[in-house]
Amino acid sequence: MSLLIVFLTAVQAQEKLNYAEVDKQSYQLFLDGKWSELIQFSDEARKQGIDFFYLEVRTGIAWYNQGKYRNAAPWFLKAYASDKSFEWLQEYVYYSLVFSGRSSEAIKYAPYFSDALKKKIGFHEIGLTRLAYETGYSFNPDFESLKTRAFNTEVNLGEDYGEGYFLKNYSFHSFDLSHRVAPNFTLNHNLTYIGVNREAVVDWSGQTTSPISINQFQYFINPVWVIGKKLNISPSLNLIFGSGDVYAGYLNRDSSKAYSLSKTSYSDAVFSTAVWSNFGNFSTGLDVNAGKINDSKFTQLSTWITYYPLSNTKLYITPKVYFKSGTNGFGWNAMGISGGATLGKIHLSGQYLFGEMENFVESAGYVIANFPGRSDRKVMGSIYFPLGKKYQFVFRYINQNVIEKYQVYTGGYKSNTLEYNYLKHTITAGISWNF
Repeated sequence: MSLLIVFLTAVQAQEKLNYAEVDKQSYQLFLDGKWSELIQFSDEARKQGIDFFYLEVRTGIAWYNQGKYRNAAPWFLKAYASDKSFEWLQEYVYYSLVFSGRSSEAIKYAPYFSDALKKKIGFHEIGLTRLAYETGYSFNPDFESLKTRAFNTEVNLGEDYGEGYFLKNYSFHSFDLSHRVAPNFTLNHNLTYIGVNREAVVDWSGQTTSPISINQFQYFINPVWVIGKKLNISPSLNLIFGSGDVYAGYLNRDSSKAYSLSKTSYSDAVFSTAVWSNFGNFSTGLDVNAGKINDSKFTQLSTWITYYPLSNTKLYITPKVYFKSGTNGFGWNAMGISGGATLGKIHLSGQYLFGEMENFVESAGYVIANFPGRSDRKVMGSIYFPLGKKYQFVFRYINQNVIEKYQVYTGGYKSNTLEYNYLKHTITAGISWNF
């Protein structure tokens, strides 16, 4: 039977089709669930200038039932533009966009759906949409070896002053809250606390050490909305406030050496804007970040493209390239590749970054690396799994190579540095609740 339909389709393709034949044949293919044949037949009909509401709907359903939601969505949207009254079509529009990874666009259409469908999909024009909490612990396994390393000998310190601040560990707590303030306007908030433990080592005619602590708070705010049919706009502001210990030596009036532990405070800010859109099985976008970190002003730009080979979010890959202003002007500074795959109810994602990442901004301003020094490689893996319909757990592991400096001062002025590196390991766990 299938071969006969394909044969008849090929014969019809050689003949001039008419509206009645296309309607009859496409409907029969729809009833028989012959989705591939229906898509092929619909393409041929359009080549001959025949298209209409139900052919668009049937084409969309054919793609949808094959799980190719990104191919389905344009046909549902085209049909929806002709007639918005059908609740079943509204539902196809919504879920084809959601399953395509285009939730913000789906939300833009939701206010015009029937009350029954709004209730079914849990849509509210105003109110909370998501809460999340994530905590993590990061440690430096090279801490002890760095603390006891003879940096003073390696730099021939002599009577000069040398110091290093070696990372021991840190922990963080992060809270997310998202709420819709208008049908097409969502605000995302994040508040993060980071507690850092380092060891200060001062070499100055002998060696002294002291543990130091750093406490940092970050507040992130991020509105998201859609302009036109599919242009997503997402500006953000990340404010950082922190205080920490400074351990240093000084000379008394009688030229004797002494050491003190004092407090210092700092603040950083980064403004970001991300824009992106969707084209078939691709999404592409641009991030622009500008701000001040560690008293250094900068501009960072990144561009990316995501490919969905299965026309859904079950498999995707995203290469991304970063550019940044620096002492030598504006140029490339990092490259990244990320991706994800869904296996049953489990979703896996990964990221690999390499380059010169100093005062580095990721995720459109959500993640800011303002630690002293720089990184040239970062690897991250995440695993997500749901609990019921509203909850999701996540576990992450991050491995990052960090490069910092042992500083030498002569007469109070910086005269030499020695770089050292270590691998920082981070483990996190979190839970999110979608309303």
